[in-house]
Amino acid sequence: MQPALKIAVAGLGTVGAATVQLLERQAEPVGLRAGRRIVVVAASARDRRRDRGVDLSAVRWYEDAAAMAADPEIDAVVELIGGADGIALDVVETALARGKHVVTANKALIAKHGLRLARSAEEAGVALAFEAAVAGGIPIIKTLRESLAGNRVSRVYGILNGTSNYILTTMRHSGREFAEVLAEAQKLGYAEADPSFDIDGVDAAHKLAILASLAFGRPVDADGVYTEGIRHVSRLDIGFADELGFRIKLLGIARLTEHGLEQRVHPCMVPAGTPIAAVEGVFNAVVAEGDFVGRVVLEGRGAGATPTASAVAADLVDIAAGRHVAPFGVPAAALRSLQAAPMERHQGAYYMRLMVLDQPGVIADVAAALRDEHVSLESMIQRGRAPGEAVPVVLTTHITEEAAMRRALDRIAALDAVLEPPRLIRIEDF
Repeated sequence: MQPALKIAVAGLGTVGAATVQLLERQAEPVGLRAGRRIVVVAASARDRRRDRGVDLSAVRWYEDAAAMAADPEIDAVVELIGGADGIALDVVETALARGKHVVTANKALIAKHGLRLARSAEEAGVALAFEAAVAGGIPIIKTLRESLAGNRVSRVYGILNGTSNYILTTMRHSGREFAEVLAEAQKLGYAEADPSFDIDGVDAAHKLAILASLAFGRPVDADGVYTEGIRHVSRLDIGFADELGFRIKLLGIARLTEHGLEQRVHPCMVPAGTPIAAVEGVFNAVVAEGDFVGRVVLEGRGAGATPTASAVAADLVDIAAGRHVAPFGVPAAALRSLQAAPMERHQGAYYMRLMVLDQPGVIADVAAALRDEHVSLESMIQRGRAPGEAVPVVLTTHITEEAAMRRALDRIAALDAVLEPPRLIRIEDF
């Protein structure tokens, strides 16, 4: 058997500790699959004295994670610090510059610096592996990069953030409002004290940009992702979605259109009978569509210590076995920019909820604004009568252009009888 693969772990939070635990507990099967042992020989974290539930007595401790990455006795560095810049970037750059393999779960780092780091890895002849950066334990990186290598991918989409999916699922089951469910998610540890990264779609946008790079052979472009979160989704919207036969999900969608590559993250109404609609709670799911394979659906735990550690271990096994490919499936020099499809050119159907004064002429004014922008209505729901008071009115449209819908929305929002900003959710037919 070959000499052991000696690894260093930078960051010993829940994922780092779970990774060390996995490699210790599963040492025999991991070693057999890798063709040699994988051994943690060094570690770095903020607090050496903290009890992490793993035995680190035989591990060399470094206060400086970047110095650890330069240790000549280390073969591979596992970066689990997080953040797009700072010490996490220093660790990865140092490791690659010293000819060491890198495994990371850091989606922000890959979304921002992925192309440059991929070039460095290729020049050094080492692996830059990031299965754990997208959708936790779901093997979507390997699927897109390797398993679907014989396909032209036309679309990749999915539920890429478990926190948002948990909130939307709980709102539907409990009938409670967003703020109350968010507070519960924070108490349960599903949402951070500052949840904006998750609920405003930023986390999902980073992951989608990485998937789009792998699927379409283009450089990672996180800034090109249209991003909208779930703060404006109310229990009213979720109830009307049920009535219309839909579920509301925060989705990341990348697809090729006649206008270029669309990359977008936003709440969607999806038909209740589709696989993606059935993914609930903190689970994630990713769907890829290829010309030869058709539709592939992967579902599982998209976050958490043990699923993420599982993905880290999978990358380490590949490295130990001598299996590594270009980080984004093709050499970095072969990644080609694709024209970005402006969100204004998006074609789709829409759900719109209005809170209006119950008075004569309101619906006619709304319909006129839609008519003037050539937006065709498919259905309308108005419940009960409350003369002079606010009532909800729900409209769904046929397929139309985003720019036309936005112009109509601005006219409708300006009507005196419309009491709140209209709520717009895109309808996706999968």
